[in-house]
Amino acid sequence: MAIIDILLPKMGESVAEATITKLVVDAGSSVDGDDPIVEIATDKVDSEVPAPEDGVLVEWCVAEGDVVQVGAVIARYDVGGDAAPSEPAAEPVKSVEEAPAPEVLEAVMAPMADAPTRRGPSGRFYSPLVRSIAQEEGISLAELEGMPGTGSEGRVTKKDILAYIESRTQQPAATPAPVAPAPAPTPAPTPTVSTATAKSPTPAAATSMTGDHDIVEMDRMRKLIADHMVKSVQTSPHVTSFVEADVTNLVQWRNANKGEFQKKFGEKLTFTPLIAEAIVKAIRDFPGVNASVDGDRILIHKAIHLGMAAA
Repeated sequence: MAIIDILLPKMGESVAEATITKLVVDAGSSVDGDDPIVEIATDKVDSEVPAPEDGVLVEWCVAEGDVVQVGAVIARYDVGGDAAPSEPAAEPVKSVEEAPAPEVLEAVMAPMADAPTRRGPSGRFYSPLVRSIAQEEGISLAELEGMPGTGSEGRVTKKDILAYIESRTQQPAATPAPVAPAPAPTPAPTPTVSTATAKSPTPAAATSMTGDHDIVEMDRMRKLIADHMVKSVQTSPHVTSFVEADVTNLVQWRNANKGEFQKKFGEKLTFTPLIAEAIVKAIRDFPGVNASVDGDRILIHKAIHLGMAAA
């Protein structure tokens, strides 16, 4: 038996990160080899990460909605382990490491004063990174619970906690002049934080004010598609021109040669390669079509690159 780290696998050559969409297995559960333990989404594909072999998933190092870099540790796994160990000596370690129950985690982390646990009283999950930043900045669990989150299911992300820290440090900077006594600054930030956190969740819930339409939050894949479509318009403005052409000779030539072509190559002769060849010849005759704009200059490209996509 050995505890190993499960890393986020590389899903493609240009894929550097993935979003954790669903934790399939709970911490402390027994898993059979090759069974999926987590579902992930990348810019190109949605996939599952399987268990390396039979064992027990000891601990999750990520949460649903987290964006994780390729090669990062996403879970700790006990190879060949058992969710219900018979040896009494191993039981205390497993009860601390594997049990995801909030009360167990609170008991383990009790000596850490106000350091936040994985889940707060409301049940909201806090990632290891968020908890680490909170401990370093002296942010209590109560403050985390009142902090607005923009992550999945309202979870607090790294961006949220850093923005909170920045606003918290800026507020005392404006208040020290009027508040002269030493004890006063301590309670001063607390009400300001509570009022800010009470108001900020209101705009977070996107709702239609008139009721004339429904608002649907986009998932990661749809956001990427929308961004790329806008970028494509900025890079190559879309222009469509319709011109009628008499292709009678083209159709007659294909009908006369498609039988011999299929016998020779074993494939049907379609109009696609004929249209592609016509485009290339037209570009050679009119090189100004094969151009792009670079600031206030026009670049006439000598090479012809033709790409075709078919659904």
